[in-house]
Amino acid sequence: MTRAARLLVAMTLEEKLGQLTMAAGTQALTGPVAGGAVEAEIAAGRVGSLLNLWGADEVAAAQRAARGARLGIPLFFGFDVLHGHRTVFPVPLAEACAFDPELWRRTAAAAAHEARADGLTMVFAPMVDVARDPRWGRIAEGPGEDPYVASLFSVAKVTGFQGPDLARGGAAACVKHFCAYGAAEGGRDYASVDISERAVAEVYAPPFAAALAAGCAALMPAFMDLAGVPMTAHRPLLEGWLRRKLGFEGVIVSDYNAVAELIVHGVAGGRAEAAAMALQAGVDVDMMSFCYRDALPEALDRGLASMDRIDAAVSRVLALKEKLGLFEADPSVHPVAAPVEDAGALALEAARRSIVLLTNRGALPLAGDARVIALIGPLADAAEEMDGPWAAAGRRADAVSIRRGLEAALPQAEIVYAQGVAIDGADFSGASRALDACRTADVVILCLGESAPMSGEAASRTSLGLPGRQGELARAAIDVARERGVPAVVLLSSGRPIVAPALFEAADAVLATWFLGEAAGCAIADVLTGRADAVGRLPVSWPRAEGQIPVYFAQRPTGRPFRAEDSYTSRYLDCANEPQFAFGHGLSYASLALVSFEIDRRAFRFGDELRFFVGLRNAGARDGEATVFLFSRDLAASVARPLLELRRFGRIALRAGEAGALEFVLPARELAFPGADLEPAFEPGAFEFSVGFSADRAGLVTLAAQALA
Repeated sequence: MTRAARLLVAMTLEEKLGQLTMAAGTQALTGPVAGGAVEAEIAAGRVGSLLNLWGADEVAAAQRAARGARLGIPLFFGFDVLHGHRTVFPVPLAEACAFDPELWRRTAAAAAHEARADGLTMVFAPMVDVARDPRWGRIAEGPGEDPYVASLFSVAKVTGFQGPDLARGGAAACVKHFCAYGAAEGGRDYASVDISERAVAEVYAPPFAAALAAGCAALMPAFMDLAGVPMTAHRPLLEGWLRRKLGFEGVIVSDYNAVAELIVHGVAGGRAEAAAMALQAGVDVDMMSFCYRDALPEALDRGLASMDRIDAAVSRVLALKEKLGLFEADPSVHPVAAPVEDAGALALEAARRSIVLLTNRGALPLAGDARVIALIGPLADAAEEMDGPWAAAGRRADAVSIRRGLEAALPQAEIVYAQGVAIDGADFSGASRALDACRTADVVILCLGESAPMSGEAASRTSLGLPGRQGELARAAIDVARERGVPAVVLLSSGRPIVAPALFEAADAVLATWFLGEAAGCAIADVLTGRADAVGRLPVSWPRAEGQIPVYFAQRPTGRPFRAEDSYTSRYLDCANEPQFAFGHGLSYASLALVSFEIDRRAFRFGDELRFFVGLRNAGARDGEATVFLFSRDLAASVARPLLELRRFGRIALRAGEAGALEFVLPARELAFPGADLEPAFEPGAFEFSVGFSADRAGLVTLAAQALA
C-alpha cells in the first residue's frame, strides 16, 4: 500500500477536508482575507496548503505546526511567481517579445530556484490565457494573442519551473487560468465570457493542452463563467476534457475564493451547493473560501457530494506532496539545486530582448556626441514602477530606474531630469521645468506610460491612451525638440499596448519598454546607446484606436473584404482596419532582408513533413538579428480558416554583409483543424505559405502548395 493510501485510510473526514483547504499567509494580499487563525488550523490538521507565505524561517514554522498535527502531513506552499521571485524579470507579455522559448525556460528555472529556496513548492504560473483585448489588465501576465506562441510559452515555463525532478529543486507549476479568461466581455476583469466552442478549441484551450503534455503538476480554473457556467464548476471542461480526454492526473486548485463565488455567480444556492459543484467538477483544492472544509460535510449528508470524490481529490493532493519530496524526515528543509546561472545577468538579458523598437526616424541609437540629455516624464526616475504587477517578493532595492541606467551608461553626458507631470492626475505645474530642460538639450527622452498597478489583475481600462496629462507634456516637449532640431525619443513603460497614434507620428523614435523588471534601466540604456540591438518583436497586435478592439492577425476572411473603391466592404468610416503595429513588428539597428523562400514539395499528404527554407542577408553595416515568422492559409476548407495562422518562428543572427538561412520543419498533420464536429480534420485543397518579419500581409513572401487526400 502506498503512503498516500495508508494516510487516506487513517484520515478522518475533517482531516481529508483539511488537505483540500488552502489558507493564506499575510506576506501578500491577493484577495479578501478570511479563515481565522491559520496556525491553529494547521495544527489541527484543518489546512493542507498555504499561499502568500514564503521565507525559510516562516515556512519552517508552519511546517512544524503541520508535523505536530495527528498525522503530521506536511503542507505545500504556493505563490504567484509570474515573472521572477526575488529576481524580477520582465512581465510575461514583455518577455514574449523575445520569441525565445529557451529564454522563457531559463527565467522560469531561475525563478523556481529562488522560490524553492524560500520554501515555496508551487508557483501559480505560467498564465497562458490568450488575450486579444488590451483593455484587460491581465494581458500583461501572459504571452499575447496567438495560441501557437502561448503553447510554446506554456511548455517552456512548465519545463523551467518544474525542472527534471520536483523533489530535487523543482516547483510545481499551476498553469492558469483555464479557460478563455482573456476573452472577458469588454476587457473587464472577472466578467462573463460568451464565445463559441470553436474559439475554445482553436484559440484558448491549446496552451493548456500543451502544458498538460509537458507534465504540469497543477492547474487553476478561471474566475469567470463561460457561456453561463463558471469555470470553477465547469464539469464538461474540467472533468470531461482535462481529466478524461487528456488524462490529467494532477491537482486542480481553485482561484482565490472562487468556490464561494459560485453563489454570487447565481449557480449555487449556498456554500454546501457551491462546494459540491466544484468538487464534482474536479476541483481538488479550495483556495481561501473554506467551503470544502466547512460545507462539504453538509453536502455529503444531503447527497450532493460523494466520499469517493473527496478521496480522489485527497489522493491527488497527497501524490503531489510525495512528488515534491515533502514527506522526507524534515519537510521544512527543501533540497535546492545550485543555480545554473546568475539571475541578475539573466534579468538584464531578458530585459534587453524584451524591448521593441516601434518607430525610428534615425534618432537611435543615440549619437555619441550628445552632451546634454533632457530626461523627462513620470517614469524616468521611477524604479519602483519598473517591476510591474505581481512582484511582491522582489528585491525592490535592486530595481534600476531609467535615469540611473542612463547615468551609468553615459557618464560623459549631462542628464537633466525633470518629472514634469505625475503618471496620473491633473497637476501640470511641473511641466515648465521639464520644457526648460528640453530647450538646452541635444536629445529629449520622454519616459511615459502606466503605473504598475494599472496593469495586472483588477486593472482593466476603457481608455488605453497615456494617463493623466502625459500626452500634453509629450506634445509640448516634442514641439520644443522640433523647433530646436533635436531628436525626441519616447519610452513607453506599460503592461499593455498604449493607444497614441499622434505620438507615434510626432516622435523621432518610440520604444515599447513595458515593465522590464529589476534590470529595466540598464537594459533600456544599452538599447538606446546601441550597445545592444533592438531585437524584441510584438506578440500582440497594437491597436491604433480602442474601437478596433479586438484586433488580431488571425481573423477570418469576410465575404466583403476591404476595398478602397467600394463603400460596402468591411471597414471603419473613421479609422483604418489595420493595427498601428502588426503582430511581430519590431525594428532593428541592422538591415536584414529576406532574399528567398522555398519549400521542398508543392504537394503533400497528412503523413508528410514539409521543409521550408528562408534565405536572408544583412545588407547593413551593423551586425544584427531577425525573427522570421512562417504562416499558413487554407484557402478553401469546410470551415473557413483564418487569413493567417502562425506555424513556426525562428531567429537568425547575421554579421554585417553576411548571408544565412533558416529552415522550418512542419509536419503536415499540424495543418488539420477542428472540423464541423470539432474533431481534427485534414482536408485536401490549396494552401498558401508565407514568411515575413511580421503579420503585415503587405510584407509577406508567399508560395502555393496543395494538400492531397
